[in-house]
Amino acid sequence: MRRLTAAIVVALTVAALTAAPAHAAAAPGFYDPPVTLPDDNGAIVRSEPMHLGASVRITGTTRALPGTATRLMYRSTDAVGSGVGVTGVYIEPTLPWRGSGARPLVAFAAGTQGQGDSCAPSKSLESVVVVDADGTGFGYEIPSIYGLLSRGIAVVVTDYVGLGTTDRVHSYTTRLDMGHALLDAARAALQLPGTSVDGRSPIGLYGYSQGGGASASAAELAPSYAPELNLRGAYAGAPPADLFGVLKTADGSSLTGVVGYAFNGILQYYPEAKSFLQTQLNGTGTDALRRVSTQCIGETLLTAGFASTSSWTRSGQSFLSIATADAATRRAVEDQRIGTLRPAIPVQVLTGTRDDIVQHAQAKQLAADWCAKGADVTYVPVVQPLPSGGTGTNHLVPAFSRIAPSQQWLVDRLQGVPATSNCGALAALP
Repeated sequence: MRRLTAAIVVALTVAALTAAPAHAAAAPGFYDPPVTLPDDNGAIVRSEPMHLGASVRITGTTRALPGTATRLMYRSTDAVGSGVGVTGVYIEPTLPWRGSGARPLVAFAAGTQGQGDSCAPSKSLESVVVVDADGTGFGYEIPSIYGLLSRGIAVVVTDYVGLGTTDRVHSYTTRLDMGHALLDAARAALQLPGTSVDGRSPIGLYGYSQGGGASASAAELAPSYAPELNLRGAYAGAPPADLFGVLKTADGSSLTGVVGYAFNGILQYYPEAKSFLQTQLNGTGTDALRRVSTQCIGETLLTAGFASTSSWTRSGQSFLSIATADAATRRAVEDQRIGTLRPAIPVQVLTGTRDDIVQHAQAKQLAADWCAKGADVTYVPVVQPLPSGGTGTNHLVPAFSRIAPSQQWLVDRLQGVPATSNCGALAALP
């Protein structure tokens, strides 16, 4: 019954979107990074026109995304300081920007798509549903992207490190990879010829769930990594800022498989921790991590939903217990903590009070950590009176129900309207 519930959530999300007929896919080899990359972060490796096949259905009317798309590969820097090719898509709005000043740009970080290359947002924006040998990808972020384009805001979407590209496993919640990829997507967008954005354009960061983590990471890394960008604000919805907290809630839920994504992604940078974990896995666990490494979120819901990570280990201990007990694994997880640096821009942290996937407490703690450092924080708790039993409903609903107010908050920042921090009231809020 629980797996059926998870499948229904995916089906309802996809049913809200309408796919257009298939068009030509990327040129052969587009997603294969070259051996030699440009020296500068954000430098464009290659680009090509891309068909936007996605559309949304609003009040009974099907509406195409109001923009023209360019598929990108650009250079970024991974968690160990090496150059990496990252793909994504820039969307030039066909609608005018009616606000003040230059047309804004939003660097958009998608929520969890999966770990297989077919899950890349740049692929699902072509047709909503992507089906190939590696799995099936769903473009459930399309309504959020539509909301920005409909305001005349340019959007650049990152595929993240290793998602889409063929050279490595997607690094998922690896903090530096997420933040760097999002900031370098903005840099790449500003370098594209023939667009309506340039160095004068105010830039916002936007993301929910995995995307919220990427937006939060980018916001606090920007002062040192990308100080030249004209950043004005960052929206971080349901950010996985402390993976230990997320392990408590995700394990045993419909999205247990994201634990596999996280460890597959992080531990490629921590060989000692990876070797240790491999000694702890039983055959079921070894197969689970291998299987999810090529899946999109739909398959992972069906194959790993409501499993317990304790069933993946020789000792019967959970991944949380193992990661806490082993020094190398604990350090690998701790290194992904967001909130240790101070953002220089206003940030909104949104979290459902009974989020059953990305723990509420650790998201609120991110807001508290930033407030303690003197950041301009708008903390938004979405009160949820009832639990949703690990189905992911309490995690998913705010992603859609809060699109309009969250985007309006960001638009205000892009137009220079000062934010109102509520750090002083944080302790009294849920």
